[in-house]
Amino acid sequence: MYGFNVRMSCGFDEAVERATEALKTEGFGVLTEIDVKATLKAKIDVDHKPYKILGACNPTLAHQALTADPDIGLLLPCNVVVREEDDGGITVAFMDPEAVLGLVDRSGVEELAGQVRAKLVKVRDQLAAG
Repeated sequence: MYGFNVRMSCGFDEAVERATEALKTEGFGVLTEIDVKATLKAKIDVDHKPYKILGACNPTLAHQALTADPDIGLLLPCNVVVREEDDGGITVAFMDPEAVLGLVDRSGVEELAGQVRAKLVKVRDQLAAG
């Protein structure tokens, strides 16, 4: 599995805001925010449910990863998706850094991936707690 998620019982914009704030509590900043719904509408005139990709980065852990392997930037940042489901509920999904960084064959990267995953699990749990 390449990710894990949590369902939320709030509106889409509130879920984006709460996810962003929860990421901050674990040392992540959101470097990018891709509004997939707006992009699809603008580029190919397709209507899509609300869907945002947040590019989250913990600078200290990113520096450690880049030091281990400069090409690891191809796998960064950690993507967090906020999406509206068919039933109107909201899901926040997290990339599993252990699965993604498992592609890298460098000493210390596996341990680093575990640290990042633990922080993202705390974010998920914080969102689940409300």
